[in-house]
Amino acid sequence: MESISARARTGYRANPAELLLAGVIVARSTSLLLSKAVLATMSPLNILSVRFCLAFVILCAIFFNRMRRMNLSTLLMGMAIGGAFSAMMAAELFALKHTLASTTSFLENTAIVIVPLMEALLHRKLPCKKALFCAGLTLIGVGSLTLRSGRFSFGLGEGLCMLSAILYAVAIILTDRLSRKGDPLLIGIAQVGFIGLFTTIASFIFEAPKLPSCASEWLPILGLALVCSCFGFTLQPVAQRRIPSERASQFCALNPLSTALMSSAFLHEKIGIMGAIGAVLILGSIMLESSRSAKSKKA
Repeated sequence: MESISARARTGYRANPAELLLAGVIVARSTSLLLSKAVLATMSPLNILSVRFCLAFVILCAIFFNRMRRMNLSTLLMGMAIGGAFSAMMAAELFALKHTLASTTSFLENTAIVIVPLMEALLHRKLPCKKALFCAGLTLIGVGSLTLRSGRFSFGLGEGLCMLSAILYAVAIILTDRLSRKGDPLLIGIAQVGFIGLFTTIASFIFEAPKLPSCASEWLPILGLALVCSCFGFTLQPVAQRRIPSERASQFCALNPLSTALMSSAFLHEKIGIMGAIGAVLILGSIMLESSRSAKSKKA
């Protein structure tokens, strides 16, 4: 009985930080569907500009008293993370204009593999074999889930997706490092504000920005601002403060998983057998990696 309970204690345990990060990733997974709805009438940088400026105004109204504690260090950390996410999402939206959302989701989430490789490079050591196995298993699951047709081609859109994946990995590592050095909520708010600032400047330089003009534009933008930005981006530093970057990158796989489930529910797309296999592989790899992290902490 003792050995069974000991194994149970070293098995999968969800902690509040991981549950919050999972919620953040799932919330942000709606961005591809909502962005796709407005890309026909608004340009990519313009969408990001309106979305994040609106989110920043909402956050300032909610956390006005707490924002009085904002200092230069917090602003600089928010600027660094916001800069990485601005570039990542700009590449993502431009990619969506040239390739399918499923392909975008798959390639962007190769950040799952890129993060441990970057961390190994930064620390000048080989990645843990089990961590690489979990990353590879997750990647196969994402591939099964999002490339069910078996067709694949590499062009401009796919190249932008790979650039987005690299920038996503950089953003995850930056968030891991910087969220531990200050108030993570204030860093998240500053991050949202700087994404709005950077994308607004870029939109005026490269596009002809405009405000949404009808309900079909305002509703997706409001969804992006409230669900994806106010919740999804602001609380990521709060969640990631207690989670290693390699572990956090595993949760990237929940993005295409939840996107596929929402597409099935709202767009009546069938996940199919390969999609179900992919979903099982993704969730299994996350639980396996969680077990590995728990054992390494006890050691």
